[in-house]
Amino acid sequence: MISPFIVEICFINISKMKNKETVLVTGGSGFIACYCMITLLNNGYKVKATLRSLKKSELVKKMLQEGGIHSFEDLSFAEADLLDEKSWERAAEGCQYVIHTASPTPHTDAETEDDFVTPAKNGLLFVMRAAKKAGVKREVLTSAFGAVSYGTIKNTPYTEEDWTIINDTVFPYQRSKTISEKAAWDFIKNEGNGMELSVVNPTTVMGPVLSEDYAHSIQIIRQMLNGEMRGCPKLITGYVDVRDVADLHYKALTMAEANGQRFIAVGGEALSMLEVAQVLRKNLGKVADKTPTKELPNWVIRLLAVFNPKIKMIVPHLGLVKRASSEKAKTLLGWKPRSAEEAILATAESLIRFNQI
Repeated sequence: MISPFIVEICFINISKMKNKETVLVTGGSGFIACYCMITLLNNGYKVKATLRSLKKSELVKKMLQEGGIHSFEDLSFAEADLLDEKSWERAAEGCQYVIHTASPTPHTDAETEDDFVTPAKNGLLFVMRAAKKAGVKREVLTSAFGAVSYGTIKNTPYTEEDWTIINDTVFPYQRSKTISEKAAWDFIKNEGNGMELSVVNPTTVMGPVLSEDYAHSIQIIRQMLNGEMRGCPKLITGYVDVRDVADLHYKALTMAEANGQRFIAVGGEALSMLEVAQVLRKNLGKVADKTPTKELPNWVIRLLAVFNPKIKMIVPHLGLVKRASSEKAKTLLGWKPRSAEEAILATAESLIRFNQI
């Protein structure tokens, strides 16, 4: 005879399985998004990932498999575009939470403020309206350090109290991150009606790539190792491992203390680009023989910027030190990031594995 206690336990477990909460993850093919999905699936959540085209769903599954996910019964996809509000209403149906990572990134062909700001801000508001309509409890927005540290010069580390001041030195991508994050906080204040918001502001994101299709920030390491970067611009900024960024998103989604807060994600001290190259040379031997060994004068970078729009984006920040503090995330949420060096090496090792070096 089966014990009534065992029957009760089985019933509870089945009920929990049937009542798994669903998280909508926007921009589902992105670097941060994929790692957020891995974290969520490993912690028992259902995930609905949005893609501009469902044709990318097999690529996403392949990347998730690379990250250790082998069952897709709790994963589904929805087609949605930042320019189409109705698509978000359909996507948000049946979801209890949202992680919004979708946004124009610096490697796109977008050049003007409208190319970045309009889809970033309007798309975010489309998602938030859809989330509110669907009864979503909390949304976590992937903002950026670009919404924290630009347009200003600071000798001490930037914190969550700092905001980018939009002026002529701030390029469209950073403008879009600043304007859209402020729009999110305004929406919660004026129209949220009880929906909660947390924001994650990552510094330069590194970590293991999941396919040959990887984030724009990873190009720094690829270019260094392949000898495409002959010298380093004088830039000093923070780095963070994508696995820790995903963990911070998870904590921001699930912990009560995170409601109404923004969190900078950075793995320790800021590094110059030359120091990044030195990390590679120190640890990778002959593979890193082509990495740069010197810094380029600022005038050389300014000259190159005349011919290269991507280089032009860094000119206002030459020589500046962009230190950041993640003390808030560590203290309030117990976040424990890897070091910048570990994140950089994990990036390089994965690029080697995918034959990108």
